[in-house]
Amino acid sequence: MKKVGNFNLTNATKGKLPRLPFSLMKESVLGKRYELSLVFTDTKFMQKLNRAYRGKNRPTDILSFPLSHQNGEIIICVAEARKEARKFGRLLPNFLAFLFIHGLVHLKGFRHGGKMERQELKFRKRLGV
Repeated sequence: MKKVGNFNLTNATKGKLPRLPFSLMKESVLGKRYELSLVFTDTKFMQKLNRAYRGKNRPTDILSFPLSHQNGEIIICVAEARKEARKFGRLLPNFLAFLFIHGLVHLKGFRHGGKMERQELKFRKRLGV
């Protein structure tokens, strides 16, 4: 686990992760005081979480869990993200940044739709994603 201020990053996979400014991205969207845990996991664990919390018996690329107004967790499945990145013609680091911003905007209180997409676009532009 890597801890930087109010940000914890855990890589529960066996692979290496791209070096991305996750802490800076978190602060840009949620602020410095927001306490966030980011976990990278495998397909099997993500499928269990998706089944338990969304009733879908398949893995997904990202799940966001707001724990309180100033605390949350984002879980990303690297294998699923890699598949999705290929579908959209993106490199994995770019797609992971895209997903992370998506999860952050969810933690900010947005649900899928036009308002959320505009927020994501604003932060992607600001962060060069």
